Formats: sequence, C-alpha cells, structure tokens
Amino acid sequence: MNAPLPTRRDFLKTAGAFAAAATVPSAIAAGPNDKIAVACIGVRGRGNSVMHSFIADPDCEVTHLCDVRASVLTQRGAEVKAKTGKMPKLVRDYRELLGDPSVDALMVATPDHWHALLTIEGCLAGKDVYVEKPASHNIREGRVAVAAARKKDRMVQMGTQIRSAAFLHEAREFVKSGALGKVISGRAWETGRSGAVKLAADSAPPADLDYHLWQGPSPERTYNKTIVDGAWRWMFDYGTGDLGNDGVHRIDYCRYVMGLDTFPDAISASGGKFFFEDDQQWPDTLFVNYDYPGHVIQYEMRLWSKPKLFGAGEGAAIYGENGWMQLTNTTWKAYDPEGKVMKEGRSDAGQTAHVRNFLQAVRSRNRASLNQEIYSGHISTVMCHAGNIAWRTGRSLRFNAATETFDAAAANALIGRVHRNGFELPKV
Repeated sequence: MNAPLPTRRDFLKTAGAFAAAATVPSAIAAGPNDKIAVACIGVRGRGNSVMHSFIADPDCEVTHLCDVRASVLTQRGAEVKAKTGKMPKLVRDYRELLGDPSVDALMVATPDHWHALLTIEGCLAGKDVYVEKPASHNIREGRVAVAAARKKDRMVQMGTQIRSAAFLHEAREFVKSGALGKVISGRAWETGRSGAVKLAADSAPPADLDYHLWQGPSPERTYNKTIVDGAWRWMFDYGTGDLGNDGVHRIDYCRYVMGLDTFPDAISASGGKFFFEDDQQWPDTLFVNYDYPGHVIQYEMRLWSKPKLFGAGEGAAIYGENGWMQLTNTTWKAYDPEGKVMKEGRSDAGQTAHVRNFLQAVRSRNRASLNQEIYSGHISTVMCHAGNIAWRTGRSLRFNAATETFDAAAANALIGRVHRNGFELPKV
C-alpha cells in the first residue's frame, strides 16, 4: 500500500518558504554553455510530442519528467536518456518541482482540468510555463493564471503552436496591407467523423496510476478507465469539448489574422447531441457567433460529418470587401472577387518554432516577444468557454471584458467551479 501523499498545503509551505528566501531571477543565466532547465509535466500523449520538441532545442535541457503513471515515467525517462545521454529526474507529484531551484520552466501537457492550476502554481513558485491549449478548464481559472503570470513577471506561452508558423504571420501581414479591403467577417470550422464515447464500468484504479493526483481540482469521482484514458475530453468536469480541444486553434488564428486582439462583446450558440447516442456530455454539433464592434466570427463544429468545407476538414475563412482568404493549419490562400488566387503561402505547423519562441523569451525576459502570451491565449480560450456556456444556458450573452462575466446569472454560475479539497485555486 502506498504511503499517504502530502497535501497540497504541505507542499506549498515548502515552496513558499523557498520563494521567500530566494529572489525570483529576472533572467536565466546567459552563458554560452548554460541551458534552460525544463520539467515536463504530463508526457503520455501530446506531452510526449512537445517534450521531444524541447529536447531537440539546443538551448534547453529536459531535467525532470513528471507524470501520474509510473510506467509512463519509466518509459519516457529511458527514451530521454537514449536521446540525450542523461537520465532526467522522475517525479510523480508536480509539487516537488515547485521548490526546486534547478528548474527554470515547466511544460504542462496534462488533461484540461489541470492546465490553469499548474500554470498558476508554477508562476507563483517563480517558474516560466509553456502550457498546452486550452489555457484553462474555465474562465475564472484562466483569469487567475494571467494574474499569477503578471504578479511574478513570468513568461507563459500557450501551446497553440500555429501562432509561431511562418505562414500565419504572412497571412496576417497580407490582411493588414489592405489587399482584401475592409475585413468584416470570419468563419472557423471543424468537420469530420468522431467516434462514439462509451464509458466502461467504474472500477478501482490501477496500481500504476496515482488517481488522487489525476483528479486534482475536479470533483471526487470513482475511477473510470475510459475517462482517464482519454474520454475526459468529452466530460464537463475534465474537458472543454471539441470547441476547447480543436476549435481553440481555428478560432485563434481566425481572430489573429483579422486583427481582433480583444474579447468579443456578445456570444450566441446553438447545437446539441444530434448524432451520437453515447456518454459524451459536450455537443457533437455546435454553431457559435462572436460579435465584435464592426466584426463577427462564426464557428461551426460537426463531429459526425465527413464532407469538408472548402476542401479542408478544419480551417478558417476571412472575408473582406475585395476578396477572401482561406486558412488551414499549414497554408493560406487569398482570392479576389472572381476567385482568382491573389497570393498564397505555406509552412509547417510551427511547433518547433513555438518552443523556440518560448525559450528565447525565457532568456530575454521580453514578454512581448511571445507569439501566444498567456493573455492572448486566455482570450481565445475564453471564447471557447463562452461558446460552451452560451450553448449550455441556451442564451445569447453579453460579455464584460473588464470583469470577465456575463449578463446572465445562469452563465456566471458556469464561469468557475468548486475545487476539491487539497487543490484549491490560489488567491492572486
């Protein structure tokens, strides 16, 4: 039987004592042989891919791996050693990293319900953070994550890697040049056939998994293998549906190229579970409108439909008075009113460049140099939360950007959640 784990409060006392005794560095040492020490938290799926991007960067050393699965830790540790010649320290509990002065930055690639809390606690402990999308499980947590980054002057990058892709910057500059004329509307989408979500019976968690830590701030629930192995994405308590999973990318690059760097004023949504008769809680069909002064973005999600839009299963279209532009994850193409191609470009999806951009900011301490700094990432993430909340409440909502609240009590009730004991949301 495993010994009882220390509580979050116990760990934070230790981390707090360290933070009080030490000065948070204004920059990482810039010697030519010094590397930025990164601890990777969550290295099973997406985290494994991002971890290897960090390993490949010559300015970085992955010194620690952290995961709630013992077998995953052992496997990834061996892979890192085989690739780098050095064995990283293997850690089951992320709280051991907070007070460790050898760790400069955290990579966070856990399920969504952990993203914000790890970002917040990492910032408060003086660590820079690269956090996978979406930036939070809910609006309140994301707001606190931004506040924590500001309070401790931390570099925090959200992992919408396409923000660092060369093609996307070309596309934005083309729109800014006025070649499309006045740009008013954008449309982002996801289509494609997903599988049904059928939950297995609840059971005892396997010995390999620290299920207490996996649950973290989410409500107490009996272990379910299907949820923990991946269906968490489709459950209210852990994920954000496909809007927060894939939609955040498409909405983000749509608004970025349109030059919309703020929250929308109003959100409305319609949709539901129209195709799958399964255990998924989020909709399989969703249409969301985001209203800005003089602009509108529409988002369309069809998880059951094989037909693509404009030949792309996911992407965005931007409409101006003198032409329009199609965006995919690696390309842009602008058309005149007659359908003739005006200009186009392509590149990779930007993951290597996004990690590089983060590490450069860690060294320079130039927050403005980040291609998807936490506040910008928070805006795109809130747009996903707001679309989900509009659908769940069945209401058209006005959004107050100053308070990050809605004009309806039912919607405001979904802005945050009650955190499980031992994993409370810090006050910043």
